[in-house]
Amino acid sequence: MKDTEQSIIEAAILIFNEDLSAPLEKVAERAQTTRRTLHRYFKDRSELMQQCKAEIRRACYKAMQQAYDSTEDPVKRLEYMFYAGIECGTKDTFLHKLHTLHDHQHQAHDKECVEYDDTFSVWKSHLKYLQQEGMISPMMTIEWMHQLFQGIVGASVSSRNNPKMPLEEVKKLGWFSFSRGIGL
Repeated sequence: MKDTEQSIIEAAILIFNEDLSAPLEKVAERAQTTRRTLHRYFKDRSELMQQCKAEIRRACYKAMQQAYDSTEDPVKRLEYMFYAGIECGTKDTFLHKLHTLHDHQHQAHDKECVEYDDTFSVWKSHLKYLQQEGMISPMMTIEWMHQLFQGIVGASVSSRNNPKMPLEEVKKLGWFSFSRGIGL
């Protein structure tokens, strides 16, 4: 049963990333199930979307934390966390898209904004550390670097759809662009 639920969530992330108003039938079809089965797990679109967001935040946070824990070298940590963003792929870009929709205003007291910030807390804390150590210019704000990260990750994820660009090449090109962009 958990496999079906997870398949529906994964399908919804892909479908809703392309079209937030896509019908649930399209999600069910992508998950290779029926709309009736979809509704056994999720009462409506809103509940499904909440589960999608929770899955995305969990997966991206876990990937960032694992990348951070994989080395003691501060620059390598940042590089590996950058790669984790690319490897999270559509999940990362969809979460960012939801958080930056035209009608969304980031507010520190809003639960969803807090959860979004928590997802990238390790990333942003490490950027701050590198800045305090003089490795990144203090002129750049953490938010600017995060937006740059999201833009390059988005471009990298789009490039992954090109069969002529292997994942490792995409990651290296993305890292080159980001690291030069922040002056590393």
